[in-house]
Amino acid sequence: MTQSPKFPMIAKTMAELEDVLAEELTNLGAEDIEIGNRMVSFTGDKALMYKTNVHCRTALRILKPIYEFKAETADEVYEAIKELDWDEYLSLDKTFSIDAVVFSHIFSHSKFVAYRVKDAIADWFMERYNKRPSVSVTNPDLVFNIHVSHKTCTLSLDSSGDSLHKRGYRIAETEAPLNEVLAAGMILKSGWRGESTFTDPMCGSGTLLIEAAMIALGVPPGIHRDSFGFEKWSDFDADLFSEIYNDDSHSREFNHRIIGSDISPKAISVAEKNIKNAGLHKYIDLSVMPFQQYTEAPAEEGVLITNPPYGERLKVEDLGELYNMIGERLKHVFAGWDVYVLSYRKELFDSIGLKPTKRFFLFNGSLECELRHYQIFSGKRVDYDEENRSQTSQKRERRSERFMSAERNSREGYRRSRREAEEQQPEGEGDNRERRDEAPGERVGRAFDRFERRDSDRDRRPREFKPRSTDGRGFDRDRKFDRGDRKPRDSQRRDSDRDFKPRDTEGRGFDRDRKPRDFQRRDYDRDFKPHNTEGRGFDRDRKPREFRRSDSDRDFKPRDFKPRDSERRSFDRDRKFDNDRKPREFRRSDSDSRRSGFDSRDNRNDNRSSGFESRISKRPQSFDARHDDRKSGDRKDFGRRRGTGKKKDEE
Repeated sequence: MTQSPKFPMIAKTMAELEDVLAEELTNLGAEDIEIGNRMVSFTGDKALMYKTNVHCRTALRILKPIYEFKAETADEVYEAIKELDWDEYLSLDKTFSIDAVVFSHIFSHSKFVAYRVKDAIADWFMERYNKRPSVSVTNPDLVFNIHVSHKTCTLSLDSSGDSLHKRGYRIAETEAPLNEVLAAGMILKSGWRGESTFTDPMCGSGTLLIEAAMIALGVPPGIHRDSFGFEKWSDFDADLFSEIYNDDSHSREFNHRIIGSDISPKAISVAEKNIKNAGLHKYIDLSVMPFQQYTEAPAEEGVLITNPPYGERLKVEDLGELYNMIGERLKHVFAGWDVYVLSYRKELFDSIGLKPTKRFFLFNGSLECELRHYQIFSGKRVDYDEENRSQTSQKRERRSERFMSAERNSREGYRRSRREAEEQQPEGEGDNRERRDEAPGERVGRAFDRFERRDSDRDRRPREFKPRSTDGRGFDRDRKFDRGDRKPRDSQRRDSDRDFKPRDTEGRGFDRDRKPRDFQRRDYDRDFKPHNTEGRGFDRDRKPREFRRSDSDRDFKPRDFKPRDSERRSFDRDRKFDNDRKPREFRRSDSDSRRSGFDSRDNRNDNRSSGFESRISKRPQSFDARHDDRKSGDRKDFGRRRGTGKKKDEE
């Protein structure tokens, strides 16, 4: 295998699977591994790029960055892309597509960024060859990825082509299939590598069963893919890829069983097709069986991982009853097993009725789900912990050895390495305290164990606590309070203060029977009596004095008020209305006499009483003349128009 220069790469994955992907890259020989958000960056050569595409189970894409720049506008992105020499990556006879990922407050739309990058590439070829390469969305020859993080833009070549979750073995699927990358991540997080029996009682299209079989046998996940994106690159090394593709050094033997079942015969039929296409039908057993019909476990111990429906894509009448049944079967049938359940809502987990040991937060599409681990045991949990404490520690040691490479970069790995360094120090250097011999699996190198007493403390007895009174004497529950001659002790007073008696302000002794002293007043004020404002003595029987008024007002009488009419005459309720009296005219200016609106107001008064009509007939000549000028017709005609003229004609 030829050695090629190393270059940085980026492996994209699903959320919360970054640690599993980092472990896979470490086992493949990657360097400079850094975990990010839904990605892991690393360094390697061309052979490692081919190997990661074929062997990584939790990777979605493997990107090769080729250009990084700063940009604040779309025009700056366009100009930066045109500066590249595109003959090195693309030719006129190949198709391409742009995949954009934007995380920036400057660029709000990823499609717009992709269009500007496409325009820059097309214009670059048009300026030099007067021809441009074609764009293909479905099956392009090259896929370019533009990642925008605030002002930093990274252009990368996609070495995978189609997403790596498309393994190539799935030829049929059910209504809600599980993503292959998510299924592999669930199995790898559980720690199962083929050491025991594996089962999925709600297998659906069989994704978990196939991924488990491939993990147990060491089959690369990309072995069934038709092609990868790097096969169409100009620098593709076919011999190197063939050597990596045909390498079977990762294969292992599997001596246990993988069992799957489902309530739907259609789902089992789909699972059989996918399993046969993957070439794993010898290792997987399928059956049509509802989960509630499980009466015994397939083996004494094993791992159960399942993805039951949770009401988003698959509709179930009563989800609470379904999850209650799952918890009941797990408790009574799968004692001694490690169970992992992936679900969406908290109330569904509550319906299971079991206490989880671990929780993993995963994303199934856009749904934020949980993968909960249940350690199933028979009897009480206290008894189970006491009997299986040693077995649990052994399992933890095996798992720690398995994940040792990934743990070095963690906090616990740092602490462990520090303790090992302290153990290797010679005596007399560093900490001079003696170290005790501990059993395997226990923490070594602790400076002080709070649960272990020193030699000087072995004979020491705890001091008996007794409550004490305020004077320092021991507390006696049977002591009676002497209410006779003994006076109650005052709180904190000196000997000189024991005979102290409170005195009043005049220095006399305190007399409880003495009447309260009046307010302080002077000697010449003792015979003082309050006086009124006129200097006379205060008389309780005297009537209240009226308000002061002048001599001119004493004979004043208020005038009787009577309402008056418009002519200021006294109002007489019995006075009859004088029809012959002329009505008082309005005050109006000379300009108002020429307004037409005044006449219209007069016309509205024609429907009033006959007395009012008679008054109108006796108005001044000027008024009647103006009225006749505007209305030349008879007055009866006007009344008829208003609905009163007919009665007047009859009269």
